[in-house]
Amino acid sequence: MNEPGTEGVLLDQETLHDRLDDASPWFQEHYRTFRESMLGERDGSPFPCYFGIEVEREGDMLYAACESTTDPAALLRLRDVLSEYLDTYPDHADRAPLAVFFRPPDDDRGEAYYHERLWHVLEFLHVHDPEPWPDDIPVDPDTPRWEFCFGGEALFPTSRAPFYDDRKSRYSPVGLEITFQPRSVFEGITADTEAGERARETIRGRMEEYDGVCPHADLGDWGTEGDREWKQYLFREDDDASPDACPLDPTREHPKASESLLEPGAWRAFDAADTGSESDAPVSSGLGDD
Repeated sequence: MNEPGTEGVLLDQETLHDRLDDASPWFQEHYRTFRESMLGERDGSPFPCYFGIEVEREGDMLYAACESTTDPAALLRLRDVLSEYLDTYPDHADRAPLAVFFRPPDDDRGEAYYHERLWHVLEFLHVHDPEPWPDDIPVDPDTPRWEFCFGGEALFPTSRAPFYDDRKSRYSPVGLEITFQPRSVFEGITADTEAGERARETIRGRMEEYDGVCPHADLGDWGTEGDREWKQYLFREDDDASPDACPLDPTREHPKASESLLEPGAWRAFDAADTGSESDAPVSSGLGDD
């Protein structure tokens, strides 16, 4: 953690604050707006998730910036960051989500673009995962106990993007933002516990006040029949611009990529000097990227 640089490395809050002036302007603005949304108010209402407020206020959050949603070198660096995060977070704080900020496109993009990019990133991570899919998590996204997995752990990747108009709790004015939370941090506050039920009632009430609209129809609970986790990663606003089924088709096959690409630092084999324009970068499958 806290290796030299600002992009493509895992940073704690103190180090991020120390280095932010040297970071790319898009990263500076990404983090500034993220922190404002966590610690500020909207029309007198605080951010709905008080866990998010607490970890940002107390300095427990961890961070990374990724220079592209498609470039293999950038995504392999993100893979390494995520692996390092999974080794780091248990000793860092009781709750230590990883907020990842992605370089934005050069022009305005609509909802379909961000759904496509989110699932491309998750597919790439799945294909280049150094660990097999955990045995206790089903691989079929159309089941209530499915969750995205990486490094042998189930993760809840909450995403925010610029296309939201009213749902400001999911609005990021700069670009795509993914916050990874290990499912293990929800132990004791799952939907089947009294504490979890209270937390959800509070958060959903605050969400309605903050957003000014009812909580999203796809908002649900892991393990609850009828609810699907993948739909909550990036809430749909326009049915025509969002996927009908989960775009990720995970398998237990392992490895899916060559051994050389599963090694830490594999990104160095690529020319990462110019990640290109996000608006022009093609989206291909995780397997094809290599």
